Amino acid sequence: MKFEELNFDILGDERGALIALQANQQVPFSFQRVFYIFNVTDDGKRGCHANRKSEFVLICLHGKCRVKIRCDKEREHIVVLDSPDRGLWLDKMVWKEMYDFSRDAVLMVISNELYDPEEYINDFEQYVCEASTSR
Repeated sequence: MKFEELNFDILGDERGALIALQANQQVPFSFQRVFYIFNVTDDGKRGCHANRKSEFVLICLHGKCRVKIRCDKEREHIVVLDSPDRGLWLDKMVWKEMYDFSRDAVLMVISNELYDPEEYINDFEQYVCEASTSR
């Protein structure tokens, strides 16, 4: 499987909710990097690439967005992220496009790798070619 929807336990008490994320537990890998995507324009798309080495967990902390996932040329899956207690794990070599952001959306991305522009595949046809040869 190249992606999986995740559900996180909500902890806390009468003072408020809390979600704890630990490497190799709620997040299925050791992580090296965390970044946030926010203030995306109405027609803005983020991602639109695949990564040769990086795995990701995406969590919409506030608002909502959609994620289009492509593991090959024929099939696509759409996942709606709209709650901080749900996440989406993406394996390496998965094409991802985040779009349809609400104005208040804050998408947190957790990665197992430090940023390396050399591992990005920004052309879908190149991705399809590399993905088919890596199977």
